[in-house]
Amino acid sequence: MPSIVVHHDVDETEHWLASPVREEFFGSLGITNVRTFTNPQNPTQVALTMDAPDVDALFAALQSPQAADAMKSDGVHGDTVVLLVES
Repeated sequence: MPSIVVHHDVDETEHWLASPVREEFFGSLGITNVRTFTNPQNPTQVALTMDAPDVDALFAALQSPQAADAMKSDGVHGDTVVLLVES
């Protein structure tokens, strides 16, 4: 199961950290071990690490209307999302 790193910008860090939406969205894809990170010098820059059983399913899900709704709810700037896959 490859590990994934995702980084992006958010509107409000505290809101993003407290939101249950991320866990619900990724949990439905079987993604585990989700950990959150913030940049102490620029807290609106955040990152996640996770283990994804199906990377193709993750990429497809991130293109869905549900992903857009989840990102909007969490204040994620969709145009800043970068995914890195363990190689």
